[in-house]
Amino acid sequence: MKTLLKILKISIIICLVVIFIDTLFKGIKFRQFLDPIYWGVYFFYCFVLTLINSTFFSIFGRKIGWENANLKKVFFASGGSIVLTMIGFFFCRMVDETIFQGKSLESFLENEHISYYLFPLLFTTIVSLFFHLVYFYKALQEKEVKEQKIIAGTASAKFEALKNQLDPHFLFNSLNVLSSLIEENPMMAQKFTGSLSKIYRYVLEKKDKELVSLEEELKFARIYAELLQVRFEEGLVFNIPENVKNSEAKIVPLSLQLLLENTIKHNRVSKENPLIVSIYEEGNFLIVENNLQAREILNGGSGVGLKNITQRYALVTERKLEILKTKSAFKVRLPLLTKKVREVKTKHEDEITNNAYLRAREQVKKEKGFYGNLIAYLIVIPALAVFNYLTVDFVWVIFPAIGWGLGLALHAVQVFDWNPFLSKEWEERKIKEIIEKEHSKNF
Repeated sequence: MKTLLKILKISIIICLVVIFIDTLFKGIKFRQFLDPIYWGVYFFYCFVLTLINSTFFSIFGRKIGWENANLKKVFFASGGSIVLTMIGFFFCRMVDETIFQGKSLESFLENEHISYYLFPLLFTTIVSLFFHLVYFYKALQEKEVKEQKIIAGTASAKFEALKNQLDPHFLFNSLNVLSSLIEENPMMAQKFTGSLSKIYRYVLEKKDKELVSLEEELKFARIYAELLQVRFEEGLVFNIPENVKNSEAKIVPLSLQLLLENTIKHNRVSKENPLIVSIYEEGNFLIVENNLQAREILNGGSGVGLKNITQRYALVTERKLEILKTKSAFKVRLPLLTKKVREVKTKHEDEITNNAYLRAREQVKKEKGFYGNLIAYLIVIPALAVFNYLTVDFVWVIFPAIGWGLGLALHAVQVFDWNPFLSKEWEERKIKEIIEKEHSKNF
């Protein structure tokens, strides 16, 4: 129902435009304006042709999709739209001549001439190309917005990953344990402090890497497990392999720390019912498994740990982290990867790269808009010139050609920085001057 109402509204608007053009070139005839058949015939043409093109647009959108289209497909689609419109126009003329005007079908076919289709063909070509290019450009813009959202989401995921790499509760609990050990067992406290420093050194070294070797991560996990065992003693049992099966295997850094902390957070740990945590390789996965001794947690837990690991894996691979839960066990399967470790750039270098990327992207966006404007100019102005030639002797096409041409020239100046009066150096100098002035006000 909504689609039909939309088609009716568009048909009425097009009908009014066509009548205005017809009146402009043929003159005003007041009797026609009072004749409902005159309006009805025009509306019939406009409604049928709008219905045909709306259906074609809808099918094109479903089958190909404007986001997946390119200029070649858009021009082919415009050609298809023009052909269907001309067929629809022929049908409308046939109905008009045979039903509205009462002529025979034979008489209509005998007197039909190609000249009747020149203006509709030109008008349809202009309108069809315009709408197809508008939809295509709109789809490109929406695609760009989606890409920006993905980039923003990726940056947010990276930030959250770094922010949540070490649970603050772990640091708090570790310091409490250390405080107790200093008085009870100074030797153990010294060992505990050494292990704690190794953990934080590892965090500082690996936090800027996308992946680390499985061997390094397991070594870190063993040190981390030792700290936890000092805290829980015989209530916690770890089975962590000393060697790895695949020396090339890599994993997201600090994922094991989050998973081990997760097991403590969500399970009861006691000497009577020890929590057993096993880490082992299984095919292309590293398994972290524990016996399920679930305890109640306020608000059911936030799920930050697993979400954190999932987000970081999503940044480097399409393979998914798998979570398996039974009545007696909880298991997380981490994909083992073979991608080379890539150091993340320093903050300063990263900011420079991001700024350069954003400036380049903005320039590409501006140039894309200019070339779209240029293509539209090269299509519409020649079409209007042909239309002008076929209708009247007065060369009115020169006015839109000059007006649009000036606008296009100004657009080019803005996009490609061709301003002869204000150079780029002047612009940068002025910006620097204003920034320094604002800085002096604040300090």
